[in-house]
Amino acid sequence: MPIQRAPEGAAGRLIQRLPIAVDRPGLALACTLACVAAGFVVRWLADSLLPPGFPYVSFFPVVILTSFLFGVRMGTIAAVLCGLLAWYFFIPPYHTLTLTGGSTVALLFYVFVVATDIALVHWMQHANRNLARERELSRALADTRELLFNELQHRVSNNLQVAAGLLSVQKRQVSDAAARAALDEASRRLALIGRISRQLYDAGGATRKMREFLEPLCADVVEASGRTGIRCTINVAEDAPLSSDAAVPLALIVAEAMANAIEHGFRDRDAGHIEVHLARNGEDMVTVEVRDDGHGVPEGFSIEASDSLGLRIATMLAGQLNGSFDLIGGKGTIARLVLPA
Repeated sequence: MPIQRAPEGAAGRLIQRLPIAVDRPGLALACTLACVAAGFVVRWLADSLLPPGFPYVSFFPVVILTSFLFGVRMGTIAAVLCGLLAWYFFIPPYHTLTLTGGSTVALLFYVFVVATDIALVHWMQHANRNLARERELSRALADTRELLFNELQHRVSNNLQVAAGLLSVQKRQVSDAAARAALDEASRRLALIGRISRQLYDAGGATRKMREFLEPLCADVVEASGRTGIRCTINVAEDAPLSSDAAVPLALIVAEAMANAIEHGFRDRDAGHIEVHLARNGEDMVTVEVRDDGHGVPEGFSIEASDSLGLRIATMLAGQLNGSFDLIGGKGTIARLVLPA
């Protein structure tokens, strides 16, 4: 169901409130009578300036205005009073309510015009009230949807955190070092996904930029490492939109590259610097690099020959995104992820 846009500005707010003084009929009647009197005075003063045949020239606006402001009932009262005044003072024979052929035609014309005006105003206000109800219903549905969406994200995040905690507890029951390490890695990855799941999607379906996604992610990874001397900065040369389908794989790849830098690049150091660099590579590709000033990878290092499960997972996830992942040695290490823009 399309959501109607609310009228904007002071005029829009006034239209939404019409008719006014519905709960104060005395005030509405007094204002109606004042409008009728004003219309009569204007017509009386303009009588000498107008040619014959315009008895209602100032009364039609009065009927429309009162119907518009105070509703159909007040508009009908104004129409009756204005019709009687015009008939008595401005339709020959003057100062009498005698019906003649000319006065009958003039009165029928008047009745047709004011009835049409009042009906149109009534239908407009009825449609406006329906629109206001639909708008309020749409707003309530949108609020409910956002609330349910946030609650779902909260529960998913909590469930992932619980699963990570269970794996961590299970690790204590395992004596094999390799198994303990595997459970520890699985627990860490689940905990990471749980921490970032609340920021992956938007209830309105809005596309997020990669920078606003990477900043809290990198802070979470550093915090989870327990290393207080690690500093992480985000350098974005040219930002790019991030689809929701690519969010989790991207998060896992960047987190794995950062964890690898913290664990191996800074293994015997209390401090270190990690820079996450994002740039466009032409029109079709985006490059995300995780750069550290640690020890660097050994000479001849290859991910394919490595026994690191995390790096192999990062390579596999990059392939699922139709991209590539690689580690480049030198002064420090560069973990480079290239993705289609």
